[in-house]
Amino acid sequence: MVIKKSDDIRSREITDKKVYLSRRNFLRGAALAATTVATGLVYRQLLAPQVELANPTGRVAPGAQPAPKQWGLPGEEATSYQDITHYNNFYEFGTDKYSPARRAQSLITRPWTVSVEGLVNKPKVFDLDELTRLFPQEDRVYRFRCVEAWSMVIPWLGFPLGELLKLAEPQGSAKYVAFETANDPKKKIPALSEYEAGLDWPYVEGLRLDEAMHPLTLLATGIYGEPLLPQNGAPIRLVVPWKYGFKNIKSVVRITLAERMPPTSWNRANSEEYGFFSNVNPEVPHPRWSQATERRIGEYTRRTTLPFNGYAEQVAHLYDGMDLKYYF
Repeated sequence: MVIKKSDDIRSREITDKKVYLSRRNFLRGAALAATTVATGLVYRQLLAPQVELANPTGRVAPGAQPAPKQWGLPGEEATSYQDITHYNNFYEFGTDKYSPARRAQSLITRPWTVSVEGLVNKPKVFDLDELTRLFPQEDRVYRFRCVEAWSMVIPWLGFPLGELLKLAEPQGSAKYVAFETANDPKKKIPALSEYEAGLDWPYVEGLRLDEAMHPLTLLATGIYGEPLLPQNGAPIRLVVPWKYGFKNIKSVVRITLAERMPPTSWNRANSEEYGFFSNVNPEVPHPRWSQATERRIGEYTRRTTLPFNGYAEQVAHLYDGMDLKYYF
């Protein structure tokens, strides 16, 4: 499959945020007047909590540069800032889509550190500000596909994870990279008990080292050129665009290089439904629903799901010889 690459374009230039935020009242009224086909949109617009966003015009890095090779999405419109920041999975702050935008505002994101440790020659604890100084922030527009069969197009701001790992100098025995989310009552996380969420805390995830080093793999610090909000995984999260959303761990505090495959939260909770690799594969249904199509948030109709979420040309070679129906 050929994936075209667009010209360099900053994500904030796709649509002025004030324009699409001002459309919300119009969309709400139009949806209410439409036929029952619009029921899902009405529900989304009416129930999304109206949370006052902290520092809505602030920037992580005013001098952010576009990526040297921008993986663009010709013919696909970016999802609105309203939907990206109000339709979220963040189980520490609620098991529905709308609670995190309200409950996660208690998350304390400064100061914040990320440790890189394990099988590396130069382990270090990085302050968030140090990370943004060390690595130029890039605008990248990626598809985001949830295992629940909904999707978005998100303009991220961040830097390649591989650049951070190179700085730590992985040892020859390192084969995997493990990630851990904050689990600190002082930072007001998690807000839900393990019983309520159905997951053990802290939330953990993992990649193979070659997946982590791939230039598409991002540590994101912002959306639409602005700082990540708590419900989106502030202040720093993983973005692996060819994998289902639950692999994209939020609010990262620890990155550990290891020789053996690390445990992951959803695989540990239900290994029959959530495998370690979790590449977007429309030919492999979830045990309880099809993955052949998806619902793009903000649209009425469903669309065909693309293998590897549309990034097959860049990443399919990583899995040569693997039975992707087995390695979900």
